[in-house]
Amino acid sequence: MSYAERYLELGLRLGKHVEGLVDAYYGPAELQQQVEAEERIDTATLAGDADALLGELEDGWLRDQVRGCATYAHVLAGDDISYEDEVEGCYGVRPAKTPVSVYEEVHAELDELLPGEGSLYERRQAWRDQHLVDGEVVVPVLDEVLPVLRERTGALVPLPDGEQVTVEPVTDEPWWAFNYYLGDLRSRVVLNLDTPTTGAELVHLGTHEVYPRHHTEHAVKEQRLLRERGEIEEGIQLVPTPQAVLSEGIAETGGEIVLDSDARAAVYAILAREGIHLDPELTERVTKTLERLRTVGVDAALMLNADGTSHEEAQAYIERWSLATPEQARQSVRFNTDPTWRAYGITYSAGRDLCRSFVGGDPARFRRLLTEPDRVGDLLATL
Repeated sequence: MSYAERYLELGLRLGKHVEGLVDAYYGPAELQQQVEAEERIDTATLAGDADALLGELEDGWLRDQVRGCATYAHVLAGDDISYEDEVEGCYGVRPAKTPVSVYEEVHAELDELLPGEGSLYERRQAWRDQHLVDGEVVVPVLDEVLPVLRERTGALVPLPDGEQVTVEPVTDEPWWAFNYYLGDLRSRVVLNLDTPTTGAELVHLGTHEVYPRHHTEHAVKEQRLLRERGEIEEGIQLVPTPQAVLSEGIAETGGEIVLDSDARAAVYAILAREGIHLDPELTERVTKTLERLRTVGVDAALMLNADGTSHEEAQAYIERWSLATPEQARQSVRFNTDPTWRAYGITYSAGRDLCRSFVGGDPARFRRLLTEPDRVGDLLATL
């Protein structure tokens, strides 16, 4: 059995222990059928299997992924691994708290940007409330936005024939939106209606989950790497691996590449037809400034999983520095304590910083991220 096949087996076997651990599988069907027919293998044995495979692999992309699986298998087996080591072992980047002075600077900038009266929190919420999209039309509006994003993405990288996306609403989930990549160049994207969404955030979700990001990356790589090159290791997407860092980094930066002024005008016109009128310049400035608060979630995850902070204290921290509502903060706590997702938060901010630094505004470099299996370590070297 090849190293790639052993990796796929390992990921599928781990997935039988934790729902959602296998984000997507579209590799050889016979391997999946074999694992599904097996009795569930205990986590200690899987940790040993992962270590054995890790020891046989040369340095490279596949070894990075197996190291993530091995780390997670040892966590599942109850081994004594610190939260920081868990995150670094899975993702190749080590979490650290951001000084609150950074958030104080962001708050000072927002204080200058956000109009109106009252506290910064009140003006932040008033700004959001002013631009919220009614839950009943969130999916229809996104369905209108996606063709604009698809056209701009297709000009950047050829999309494989037959790729397609469906968008559906859901409730009662720990995340805001999710791309279920189904294989065969298809995605099912779901939006959590429990999380109120502004017009600007809806555009961001469209670029993040579909074009030019998660759906685009998975479909393009399935076509180029798996179908054309036969690299079957690309046929699985696992939550606790470095692959997720680059995937989220691509998702967090792609909009900067495809949304030029004409594209933004087009999507803002769609929002305007639903009564959501945005000041493009101010919206972009506020959005970019708020982006620097994304690491609050990493801080909260460290507090909850490493420091033993209570849910109530972590929620208060998130509310204060993210300028979040109690409901949003509770959702963040839920995400950062979910067994599948508790280490995942770092992928957004770390992935964004790595990919943004690597791309540097160059569409050709972004195209490479969409089409080749790059490594976290290689991108770290560009910082």
